[in-house]
Amino acid sequence: MTQLIYKIASRPLWQAAEASGVFEGAPIDLADGYIHFSTAAQAVETAAKHFAGQDDLLLVAVETDRLGDALIYEVSRGGELFPHLYASLPLAAVRWVKPLPLGKDGKHDFPEMTA
Repeated sequence: MTQLIYKIASRPLWQAAEASGVFEGAPIDLADGYIHFSTAAQAVETAAKHFAGQDDLLLVAVETDRLGDALIYEVSRGGELFPHLYASLPLAAVRWVKPLPLGKDGKHDFPEMTA
């Protein structure tokens, strides 16, 4: 069964990736040497910690079985294992892209994170 991991990206950054056919990463990814992802259980906290108050974001669902050995789960925030991709993200691995708007409470309003 295919597992999904999630990337939060600004709309302009993601549109550039779609135009080029590959996602190289956000500035923090490029600085760290890998693309940061979250599991479904981690995504809400990731948005609150790293994207608080930011609008015009997208939630990108990626199929883990399409990433090969470049995907490694490593200990990060709170001792949890987070998915890190030590390669560019091929857009063929993306299952879907959905808006991640800010709700009236100022927190991100997450879409259903399945299928």
